[in-house]
Amino acid sequence: MVEIDGNRCSVDAQRVDGQSMSLLIDGTVGQKPGSRPTTTSHEVTVVPDRGSGQLAVNVGTKSVMVAMNGRRRAERRTDGLHAGSGLQRVLAPMPGKIVRILVKQGDTVQPRQPIVVIEAMKMENELRAVRDGVIEVIHVREGQSVDASELLAVIAAHAT
Repeated sequence: MVEIDGNRCSVDAQRVDGQSMSLLIDGTVGQKPGSRPTTTSHEVTVVPDRGSGQLAVNVGTKSVMVAMNGRRRAERRTDGLHAGSGLQRVLAPMPGKIVRILVKQGDTVQPRQPIVVIEAMKMENELRAVRDGVIEVIHVREGQSVDASELLAVIAAHAT
C-alpha cells in the first residue's frame, strides 16, 4: 500500500528493462473525489542525467528530475549494471518466453537499444542495453522459456 497525493492505493511494479518499469495502480489516484477505484497502467522510465548527476524520471508525458541519496548509489555501484566499464548482464526480470532476439553476437549497441523481447503474463517487454557496448554472448534462443533472473545476454564495454 502506498499513498499518492493523499490517496491510498496498491501498486504492482514490474521491471521492463534496465531503465523502465510498468506500474499497475489500483485506487483513485488522479480521479475526482468519491470516484470508484480503478486500475491504471503507467510506464515509468528512469534515465541518468550526466550533466546534473540527477535522474530524469518520466511517467507518460510528465518528467521530473530526482536527486538520489549518495550513500545508496554507492552501494549499487558494484552491481555491474551501472558501472562505466566491464560487463553488462541482461537478466530476465520475470519468468517468461523469449519472443524475439533483436541483436546477434558481435553487434554494437547503444544505451536503451532493445536487445531481446520477453513475453510474460500476455505482455511483451523489450529488455534494453543500459549503456553502449558490444554483444559478447546471447544465452537464449527464440521460443525458449526462462526463469526470473536468468542470464539472457552479456554486453562488453567498448574497448578504448
